[in-house]
Amino acid sequence: MVEHQIEACSKIPMMKEILLIGFFQYNEALTRFVYEMKEKYGIQIRYLQEYAMLGTAGSIYHFRDIILSGRPEAFFVIFSDVFCNYPLKEMLEARQKWMKYMIMGVELAGDQSCNYGVMGINDQTKEIVHYIEKPKTFVSKHINAGVYLLDAEVFDDIGIVFDERYENNVDSDNLGRISFENDIFTKIAGQGKMFSYVADQFWMAVKSAGSAVYANQKQLEIFKKTHPERLSGDTVYVHPSAQVDPTAKLGPYASIGANAKIGPGVRVRNSIVLDNAVLKSHSCVLNSIVGWHSQIGEWTRVEGTATKLDPDAPHATTDNFDLFDGKGKLRPSVTILGRDVIVPNEVVILNSVVLPNKDMSSSWGLKNQILL
Repeated sequence: MVEHQIEACSKIPMMKEILLIGFFQYNEALTRFVYEMKEKYGIQIRYLQEYAMLGTAGSIYHFRDIILSGRPEAFFVIFSDVFCNYPLKEMLEARQKWMKYMIMGVELAGDQSCNYGVMGINDQTKEIVHYIEKPKTFVSKHINAGVYLLDAEVFDDIGIVFDERYENNVDSDNLGRISFENDIFTKIAGQGKMFSYVADQFWMAVKSAGSAVYANQKQLEIFKKTHPERLSGDTVYVHPSAQVDPTAKLGPYASIGANAKIGPGVRVRNSIVLDNAVLKSHSCVLNSIVGWHSQIGEWTRVEGTATKLDPDAPHATTDNFDLFDGKGKLRPSVTILGRDVIVPNEVVILNSVVLPNKDMSSSWGLKNQILL
């Protein structure tokens, strides 16, 4: 997902640098990823690790000197769980220099908008005149889509919040944890600073494995239109290092990761097979995610239930991707095999989640379960 965002940013001629900010510990995999992205897209990329989880505004405020060191005219902030076509060029073209905040918005059905930050937008000026984060009742059909185009002046607004907390002797654990959505936007909406770019395109927030499978469908459809050379068939992506037997049948909507091995007669549909996974002969994988280094035995069936979205709500996202319903009961959903899961021959796994490092050699299969 982050690579899709990096690719979108790299297409902007004026883009000088990409900063990845997070609380993840810097490790070998992250170091390798950053290096590969720099080489692939020809742009400077750095990872900046927060000393604590600082929130959407606190994180960039902590690294403000680095962000401003190149004297940018403006900078984007993109949430890592946001998936869309990333209309960054369009936002730049729509922005006027006196617009200190430009927030990408999308339109949701009323019953869904309450799960997000909602914006009241002046239809003529596009100014955001009020902002409420996750209201309890319907306020507006326009939601915050998690892509911001900001002016350096935003650091002044964040600094005011920080100074107020310092003067009020807020404890050190919460002093720097500042949220754009709760601490900034709600205060400055209607002051002539915040404006919206409403995108009429596909958008979703990927907050669960179930939504990742749906996002995979959409990304493959995007590739079909924009990069058909990346596909090995109609809505099928196979990493160049993967080994796929010619008798295997893939798709629609199949993604096969690096060094994966797909044996004879294997069937994969609407699924993600991650790096180094092995699918032995005549196994069947439907509506599922197969984790890194996992193995699926011969004639074994791994199947989940595809998530259906309301066709009349094009931006419907995570409302029905939760693993559990309101009563704590497991919903029918995609099947997920974590890293290094070993599934024996001739078993069926249906609508289940298997956590990493599980050897299921003594199992006859699973149905509607979570295996710890």
